[in-house]
Amino acid sequence: MHADLLFTNGPVLTPEGRAATAVAVTGDRITAVGHAEVHDLAGPGTQVVDLAGRLLLPGFQDAHVHPVPAGLELTQCDLTGTKTTQDTLAAVRAYADAYPGREWITGGGWSMEAFEGGTPTKELLDSVVPDRPVYLPNRDHHGAWVNSRALELAGITRDTPDPADGRIERDASGEPAGTLQEGAMQLVGRLTPPTTPGDRLAALLHAQRHLHALGITAWQDAIVGKFAGMADPSDAYLTAARDGSLTARVVGALWWDRERGAEQIPELAERRAALSHGRFRAGSVKLMLDGVAETGTAALLDPYLDKCGCATGNRGTSFIDPEQLPKYVSELDALGFQCHFHALGDRAVRNALDAVEAAREANGPSDTRPHLAHLQVVHPEDVARFARLGAVANIQPLWAAHEPQMDELTIPFLGPERASWQYPFGALLRSGATLAAGSDWPVSSPDPLQGIHVAVNRVEPGSAGPVFLPGERIGLAEALTAYTAGSAYANHLDDTGRVAAGALADLVVLDRDPFAAPPEEIAQTRVALTYVGGAEVYAADGA
Repeated sequence: MHADLLFTNGPVLTPEGRAATAVAVTGDRITAVGHAEVHDLAGPGTQVVDLAGRLLLPGFQDAHVHPVPAGLELTQCDLTGTKTTQDTLAAVRAYADAYPGREWITGGGWSMEAFEGGTPTKELLDSVVPDRPVYLPNRDHHGAWVNSRALELAGITRDTPDPADGRIERDASGEPAGTLQEGAMQLVGRLTPPTTPGDRLAALLHAQRHLHALGITAWQDAIVGKFAGMADPSDAYLTAARDGSLTARVVGALWWDRERGAEQIPELAERRAALSHGRFRAGSVKLMLDGVAETGTAALLDPYLDKCGCATGNRGTSFIDPEQLPKYVSELDALGFQCHFHALGDRAVRNALDAVEAAREANGPSDTRPHLAHLQVVHPEDVARFARLGAVANIQPLWAAHEPQMDELTIPFLGPERASWQYPFGALLRSGATLAAGSDWPVSSPDPLQGIHVAVNRVEPGSAGPVFLPGERIGLAEALTAYTAGSAYANHLDDTGRVAAGALADLVVLDRDPFAAPPEEIAQTRVALTYVGGAEVYAADGA
């Protein structure tokens, strides 16, 4: 039988390394991997791709991403990439001027490092948009910046109490200052104009095109449900899965309502059955255990420090009762759900691992493949538990570098010892843990090659250093594995993530072989071609 697609003149990254130079694809699967003998499968209708020394590898998979909110933000007031107060305000003013008829100014993506203490004020927003309400989540979506008009519409005053799962930042006089943290975001977010099903579908397809251009063939959407003013994207996925416009393979992580308990589990099972269709299946449950370190809401075993280096009374926030968590996770595991934890601080990581251990004891071994995302601070005593419990370490490598948010808003408040426990990729790998990788886009760039650069170098692309915890660097092959086979494992997509006969032909051609250049040049690599099931879904100009 002749191949439909033939890649020649490798290198090809296989599970054994760069061990082949040719690959044949028939239908949606790889039918042969080897060298010159594979060329015999070429026929009159075979499309031949000359790699010309460019690397062919499995399609990248993002194990923690939010494509629909990201796609929506790209069409709203997109503050991604702004670095200073002036740049951010200029972008807000330009957007407001361009859309004078919009009742609300929405979007987001601003950086905490652009503002003193990471908390911008309402007065700054009032100076550029005084007459319309503004609601702008920051780039990690754990806080939102609002103006006076938005606070007024929400009825937020100095007498408004903080919600149990959030905080209203206040000025010296006790008045709301203009930044809402965590659950307090929803006090204003619930008032913003709802998106339509058409908006969400368009955002999904826009995001999909962007992700395919980055070589991403599959992902896990980390919140399928309503959260912090973000609409439930499930209708967009179901529509796209049914009409064939969903070309990626997607796992949906159903949102665990933090204000409820085990009574929601039957509803989650019903949603899993109703939403799973075609290339979309909702087999995971997202449990957000804590917040983020920059705002003091990541859950820590010991207190945060203050600016003087003294211990405070704050150990962060646990959004789900740690005493009930093992019960919830055990019940979900028994129903075959994968648990996808947001676990950023060392207390949250330990709570998640304790819950996985309880599920193992209650249910015995299972193939649910729980994974813990973010893992900013991991106590050394917990590193070896990942491999022992079969818990996947879901890393976001772009965050593991020195930059203002790390150096000014995180390290001083963790202290030297805990700061050295951050993003322990190398330690996790050496302990035998399976690494998966993701971006958390729109929190940070979804480009896997940028993340791989940081995982290998522990410096941001384009930076000359200093290296952030050099002992936690991992090799290029290991980083590529995390973004391919590792994430495929976390996504239960066992027919993907490798270039081997019989595997699905989800493949990427890079514009070069990054193994042939210094590690400092990894971020210069670009994607030339992307295939899902042997069908081309992206081609760069001139590819």
